[in-house]
Amino acid sequence: MTIKVGDKAPDFTLVTLGENGPETITLSEVIGESNILLLFVPMAFTGGCTREFCDISKNISVYEGLNAKVLGISGDNPFANAEWATKEGITITLLSDYEHKATADYGIAYESFLPEKNLIMGGVPKRSAFVIDKAGIVQYAEVLEVPSDMPSFDAIQECLKDI
Repeated sequence: MTIKVGDKAPDFTLVTLGENGPETITLSEVIGESNILLLFVPMAFTGGCTREFCDISKNISVYEGLNAKVLGISGDNPFANAEWATKEGITITLLSDYEHKATADYGIAYESFLPEKNLIMGGVPKRSAFVIDKAGIVQYAEVLEVPSDMPSFDAIQECLKDI
């Protein structure tokens, strides 16, 4: 079942590659510091995912001004995410959901990603956006079925202004 507005955000511990190697980030440990914008994307190094995270990185001051921490999540390993961030200039924190547990907990996994393009991998996250308030409650949820579609960042920013 997909997480929706009003639900408590499922907790997770995921890996990012920090300055000293792999580090874990646990959602429940960062809740309360600021609002959180979770952005799930299907895959690193793909056109739409790169465009989304580059645009967010360029406009990070907008989200910081709305008291929001942005976390990007993909099913790629943390080393691939770090290489992607370096290559493309992505500055948001990228988390690896390599085992697709957070994707499953949020109810946003494809059964088969893009079978028409022979990408038949199950468990890949659908492009999704969740705004979580300081109490850990989901205030915005958008799950997209078509991988090339983008979340409504205007609606996300409006939500952040209201919480």
